[in-house]
Amino acid sequence: MEPSILRRLLPALALACWAVFPASANPGAVNPSRAFWETPPAALPASLAAGMSDEELLGQSLMIGYLGEAPSGELLSWIRRRSLGGVKIFTRNVDTLEGLARAIRGMQEEAARTRLGIPLFISTDQEGGWVRQVKAGTSETPGNIALGAAGLPRDALLTGYYIGRELAGLGINMNFAPTIDVYSNPSAAVIGPRAFSSDPRSTSLLALAYFRGLAASGVISTAKHYPGHGHADRDSHGALPVVQIGIEELWERELLPYRVLIREGLPAIMTGHLAYPRILGDLTPSSRSPYLLTGLLRGRLGFRGLVITDDMEMTGALGPGVDTPRACLEALQAGSDVVLVSHTPELQEKTWAFLLSRLRADPTFRARLQESALRVLELKTRVFRVEGFPVHPPVPLRQAVPAPGAREFFAESALRSATLVKGERLPYLPGPRERVLLAGQFDEFLAQGLRRFPRADTLSFSYLPFYSSRAEDKARARRLAASYDTIIFCLANYNSLEVLQELSPLAPRLIVISTLSPVYLREVPWVRTAIAVYGTGPVSFAGGFAVLAGDFRAEGRMPVSLDP
Repeated sequence: MEPSILRRLLPALALACWAVFPASANPGAVNPSRAFWETPPAALPASLAAGMSDEELLGQSLMIGYLGEAPSGELLSWIRRRSLGGVKIFTRNVDTLEGLARAIRGMQEEAARTRLGIPLFISTDQEGGWVRQVKAGTSETPGNIALGAAGLPRDALLTGYYIGRELAGLGINMNFAPTIDVYSNPSAAVIGPRAFSSDPRSTSLLALAYFRGLAASGVISTAKHYPGHGHADRDSHGALPVVQIGIEELWERELLPYRVLIREGLPAIMTGHLAYPRILGDLTPSSRSPYLLTGLLRGRLGFRGLVITDDMEMTGALGPGVDTPRACLEALQAGSDVVLVSHTPELQEKTWAFLLSRLRADPTFRARLQESALRVLELKTRVFRVEGFPVHPPVPLRQAVPAPGAREFFAESALRSATLVKGERLPYLPGPRERVLLAGQFDEFLAQGLRRFPRADTLSFSYLPFYSSRAEDKARARRLAASYDTIIFCLANYNSLEVLQELSPLAPRLIVISTLSPVYLREVPWVRTAIAVYGTGPVSFAGGFAVLAGDFRAEGRMPVSLDP
């Protein structure tokens, strides 16, 4: 790691990541003569919030996505006519990084021409590892669970820093990260490797370090998914997860990372769509619960920052008689400051019309939105006026992505996380006539295996858990594997677990390299040699094969419990 970067980050490391980092450079090339830029920062939030029209007030409480690589005319109209508060970037919006930077610059220039000139929140999910909306040349990282395996706050801090540097170089000023869900339920597959650990204390320390690193880059951290998705066994995109725990268990486990980060100045939190019937007495989603958002988060936890919902088109946000517009209203009334409607232009329009009608008819709702607008403006004032985040990214990118030093760091971080689970056949060095089969669903696994064992044969099968040829994959694996002396198998999800279980009669010949979540190893106690890596990139698999060959000793520790 470059000495200059470490010198910048040493104060945080020395104080276990409690220090505040210096800010970014000046606001950029366009500095319009508008209220946002002319009003003194101390007076800016209250002054603007008090003088907003209905459309401007509502606009700052909405964040939407767009469908193509270039911002649509409808989106630009939202910015121009409705003072839209934020835009969410997805993989579908990215062709090239240069094109994305131009799109962001264009949206911010459109915002600069409005009456108040308020910049946009430009957000994305760049968690690292599994979830990475902006690819196309950004750093591929081993992910949060790898940080949990290594257990080093320094690695978490530098992960947040490098991810943030790349986002800032593109003009993205808000990251929906870190994911601070405690991975307490092995069946919580939607979280899985996105979590740091099943231990709330380890999660808290690594999440704080990640947050500090991201803050050092100038990018806004948005911790998620409040109050905690790590015990839910369903995906809120398609259903409402029901979490059967009480308030004390929630407080001591799921909320511990929030308690730590809130105390240290966390600027924003994203709410999940989860039901807690033992706490609320019904199945109201957490994103629409006044108790969880106002009573617990604002009251008992003392959070004063911005509350943003997860996407309000997700099934978990809805309910009988509650569509997306109604759910957005209830989320704002419950205490959310910004509602996210990511995917469907028609729903975005219906939500706007419904909320604007309610705003004009209900003084209480208008007062609620004024509170939210004040929080939005307080954060935007700090980020854009006080800290000087570059609103308009430079085009061309001037080598901002990948960040200098990032590639080397993430390779080292992946190696530090490799974990030896069982080592009966280590080190493994095949004999000259030994027949070796590499079996897995990732091209990088097969490629790295062939680099290590060039005479091996390969068997590829699908990663997808639901597809028509699952039975065929299992039968083919069972038939082929029987003729090999050694089978090196990549275990990553339920689909690959089913294939692996077909090979249990060949247990003495099997070596397993687990990736992503290691919890599937619980289902195969008969495996005698197993190594856990946590990313799906070349450096993660190269590290696994290096441990297998005895090149170095794995130092990672299991970040989740494998006990039944």
